[in-house]
Amino acid sequence: MSKQRAKGTRAETEVVAALHRAGFTEALRAPLWGAHDKGDIVGIPAVISVKNQKTMKLAEWVTDCGKMIDNSKADYGVVWHKRTGKGRAEDWYVTMTGEMLMKLLKNATTRT
Repeated sequence: MSKQRAKGTRAETEVVAALHRAGFTEALRAPLWGAHDKGDIVGIPAVISVKNQKTMKLAEWVTDCGKMIDNSKADYGVVWHKRTGKGRAEDWYVTMTGEMLMKLLKNATTRT
């Protein structure tokens, strides 16, 4: 396994652990999808693309996440990216478009 892939695997594993700690026990690392990428985590009602890179490429990552949302037919998607100096995924950043945030908020308010 390449150094980059191992770094990505560790980040994905930490995100799954964070989701489990929050009660999302069905969350798992996804298989490699190839050209039809559907995200890095499965078993939850959203696409999650996990990034563990020194240089943030938010525009590229969010665009790629949008393609994953289309591929998976999901309603929501986020990029969960490692924050320097923080080991727990709960302390990392999560990035999405404003449109995606509004969908999440709208859904949350209709459930209450």
